[in-house]
Amino acid sequence: MEKQEKKTFDLKRFLLSAWPIVAMIVGICLLMFVLSLLANGSSYFIFWGVSANSGVADLANQSVRSTDNFNWTFIVLFAIVVYIFFTELKHKNYKGIVAALSLYGVHWLYEIANAIIQSATGYALWTVSPESTSFILLIGVSWELSMMFSIAGLAMSKLLPDNPKLKILGMNNRIFFAFLNAAFFGFFEIFLAGTPAFIWVYPWWGAIPVFVTTYIPFFLAAFLMYDAKPSTQKIFLGVTWGLVVILLAVLIPLGVI
Repeated sequence: MEKQEKKTFDLKRFLLSAWPIVAMIVGICLLMFVLSLLANGSSYFIFWGVSANSGVADLANQSVRSTDNFNWTFIVLFAIVVYIFFTELKHKNYKGIVAALSLYGVHWLYEIANAIIQSATGYALWTVSPESTSFILLIGVSWELSMMFSIAGLAMSKLLPDNPKLKILGMNNRIFFAFLNAAFFGFFEIFLAGTPAFIWVYPWWGAIPVFVTTYIPFFLAAFLMYDAKPSTQKIFLGVTWGLVVILLAVLIPLGVI
């Protein structure tokens, strides 16, 4: 009986702790849905993919790793990112660097998966246009986007309170800020999808699935690893980046991505 009572208590506590998390996710999704109805027909804010974009997506598919649009901003951005990382290393902000590498590693796994989807179906979930970048690394990520994501976890970790156990709106602050940043990036992508630079083709893919399935995992990886034990950080980064290296080394020569 005592064991059963303990299990019941644990379940109740779990449900109580999960409620604010579910409510925040659902609330943000509902907001996006309502805004998508209000913005119906807008050419500036695109909430869902459009099949008519398949033509420009085809052109982008032909430009992956082409140097036709290469320019010197490639090197400038790389130098800035290197400077940022070495500055953080000098200041011994190891937790911030772990957050950066965690998000960036998960980002690369997503980009590889997106490129595999393009190879298997003809179109990726998201595509970058060749005229918007100096270099397309994979079908869904340009050099400029990649450099941004390389420091996104570091930059946004600056928002985290010093106390990792502090609760905001009934949830751990690391989870709260992960959802908040995921929402910010999701909303910003609505604008990007309305420009020629970023392409959504599938009508069922858009702001809501991007927020839930992409940006939430990105920032959860960054902010949960931020406070993790060094051994856990090493395992996570080793496995994540090991998979990235293996997949790139195998799939690029095979022509899959």
